[in-house]
Amino acid sequence: MAGETDLKAILKSLSPLLLEPTYVFCTVPNARYGDYAETAPIASFLENEGLTLVLTQASADSHGLAYEGLFSCISLQVHSSLESVGLTAMVSGQLAAHNISANMIAGYYHDHLFVQTVQAQEALALLSNLHNA
Repeated sequence: MAGETDLKAILKSLSPLLLEPTYVFCTVPNARYGDYAETAPIASFLENEGLTLVLTQASADSHGLAYEGLFSCISLQVHSSLESVGLTAMVSGQLAAHNISANMIAGYYHDHLFVQTVQAQEALALLSNLHNA
């Protein structure tokens, strides 16, 4: 099933959903993919400085991993194509206009963004109104 590429259609179908757990970003120097699988990360990225893990705060705490900041995940709940143009710019621009940082991760079916937990409700409200853009 192909994802949507038309930005207007994507915005019209946007149905942002705030996911329940609190997430954190951790980095582990000299780690490789597969390391720390027991922490059940929902995403990871290998950088020169180390392996970045995105995982629940509870998992990081129980495994003794350090982190800075608490984040909430908002799933945009629209099947946008990986080749669509403009969604990330629209979302990040709307949040930036209200001084909310956003860390975007694209899955195959949906885009997800991580915002500081203290701003999650405000971000959700702003994104819920993007269909009017």
